[in-house]
Amino acid sequence: MASTTASVILIPEGDWTLSQALMEGPNKAPVNLVVSGTLKAYRDPAQLPVKSRDWVTINHVDFLTISGGGVLDGQGQEAWKTNDCNKNKNCAKLPINLSLNFINNSIIEDITTKDSKNFHVNCISSRNVTFKRFTINAPDESPNTDGIHIAQSNRIKVIDSIIKTGDDCISMGDDLTDVLIKNVQCGPGHGISIGSLGKSVEEKYVKGIIVQGCTFTNTQNGIRIKTWPSAPATLTISDLHFINLTMVNAGNPIVFDQKYCPWNQCDLNKPSLIKIRDVVINNIRGTSATSDVISFICSKAKPCDNVRIGYIDLKHNGEKATTICENIKPIFSATQSPRVC
Repeated sequence: MASTTASVILIPEGDWTLSQALMEGPNKAPVNLVVSGTLKAYRDPAQLPVKSRDWVTINHVDFLTISGGGVLDGQGQEAWKTNDCNKNKNCAKLPINLSLNFINNSIIEDITTKDSKNFHVNCISSRNVTFKRFTINAPDESPNTDGIHIAQSNRIKVIDSIIKTGDDCISMGDDLTDVLIKNVQCGPGHGISIGSLGKSVEEKYVKGIIVQGCTFTNTQNGIRIKTWPSAPATLTISDLHFINLTMVNAGNPIVFDQKYCPWNQCDLNKPSLIKIRDVVINNIRGTSATSDVISFICSKAKPCDNVRIGYIDLKHNGEKATTICENIKPIFSATQSPRVC
């Protein structure tokens, strides 16, 4: 990382077993990691030399390029069988395939991450990072395998990509601004989500999220916002644009859930203190696997505000679809089928 001229790290074609890798900056010149082959993790996560670290970790690097058409194969099938995080708060942390932290002015393109034991990619505390023609591949029964998780970052793009996984295709945490998700094929998976948010008082606002031209195929949800009731955070989620989206048998195509409380971990009598405002939803078409195609469950304490809804055409098995609306007064243009609120 001390080189003052651009460097290339090459993983040639072929299958290669990798126990664990760490690239630690700061660097003085651009770095190009060219993965042309297939890197394979150990099946047993206990074999990781550093148990607290993810599989491939890159920290504090600027002007990074990851390319080459290769594959990061986490070989997570055995680890998924032991994953009990849905019922055990103290479950063992499984490794992320590619953990990016404090990465700036970088691009990850023409790479596949496969069968991660946990999240496929973390992008945390980073600036101006683009994922382009990025492929994520895992079966729908793989638990906690979020495709790309983004938080504490700004100017992040995910474009022209394919994400098939067992959890959120893309999940977004707090302290996040200026995100573009465009032309992404999602499914199987749980959809594209903001949240869950609100459990920690230190959480910061989310602003400037665009989800455009994406297709959701056989997903559990389409676009979703999740906030916790009976939680201390008071942040705002604002300036959201969900436009030109196609649903193909997608369950719950549009969901605002401010009563998000899995496994009864909270008090539903205490409303969420998070504000959702300044939202545009337009040109959402296709089919839903559930009858409630739009669900706006907003907070009684902080009703959703300035939610503008344009053209909607969503059907459920050829039958009449329905909507759910709580604590929201949308502003309409164009036509909506089904009628919203």
